[in-house]
Amino acid sequence: MLIPEMALRIPTVLVLGGSGFIGSHLVARLAAAGARVLVPTRRFERAKHLIFLPRVEVLEADPQQDGALRHLMAGQQLDAVVNLVGRLHSDVGAPYGRAFARAHVELPRRVAAACAAHGVPRYLHMSALGAAADAPSMYLRSKAAGELAAAAEPAVAATIFRPSVVFGPEDQFLNLFARMQKFLPWIPLAGADARFQPVFVGDVAQAFVSSLALAPAPSRGQVYELAGPRVYTLRQLVELAGAYAGHARPVVALPATLGRLQARLLECLPGEPLMSRDNLDSMRVDNVIDPAARALTLADLGIRPAALEAEARRYLGARPRFDDYRSRAGR
Repeated sequence: MLIPEMALRIPTVLVLGGSGFIGSHLVARLAAAGARVLVPTRRFERAKHLIFLPRVEVLEADPQQDGALRHLMAGQQLDAVVNLVGRLHSDVGAPYGRAFARAHVELPRRVAAACAAHGVPRYLHMSALGAAADAPSMYLRSKAAGELAAAAEPAVAATIFRPSVVFGPEDQFLNLFARMQKFLPWIPLAGADARFQPVFVGDVAQAFVSSLALAPAPSRGQVYELAGPRVYTLRQLVELAGAYAGHARPVVALPATLGRLQARLLECLPGEPLMSRDNLDSMRVDNVIDPAARALTLADLGIRPAALEAEARRYLGARPRFDDYRSRAGR
């Protein structure tokens, strides 16, 4: 359910990472709720699907460059900044590699400082479920450091969101497993018993919009853990993806040693690896909400999480359509 336009108290929002998978859904919902949305992108081509949405402005800029953030905020009278920028892979380092440090720690610190400098009262920051300073992976350790950086400015009301793995029509998760099963006779799977609580991309987008509809005080310092209604093993998710796409294949769980060797080999291939050793390290921690922790969840924002089975059946095996974005924006 979209929040009515009059309920949204945040008329102008800068969305970093707005042309990506989650960002595109969020930008569409913000536009439908009546917000003016600014979306900076290094390559205009990647964001051209957003230019037809009402009240959305796509700007060519790289927020990672020194001074770019302050230039984006100067004179805009922004009411909030949303930071969705993240990456899954990095070089190796302690406690995390340089790429993770740049995207997950240094950028949030600069965003918070720029918000304080330009009087932007709200900062909504995307983290990850399982983020912790002592987590087993560089990814999760860098996400924990990024949360601290995002909340470093007392003058800025920071809100943190920690989603489990996010699925939806344009995802690189269930869609990837479906494509693999179209071409491979069987799926060798590392981390097959890792546990996830996948959350629908529309629910994640709505969580940000619903939080923005709140006054700054109730959202200051809040951490929302975003997850769906069911917990699955990775094996179960791969099997569901194949079944819904119409070409299920046998899934063969790899022992830890072979799984780590597979990840090491995938890291050597050109481009972004399908799996890395750091990804395997992340899966050593259950990617689920701990009920005993009594964390804030989608329910606290009035959102009933969508079932994976219902949503995944609708899009697996089909190419995503631009019309999806337009329909979410009421066009």
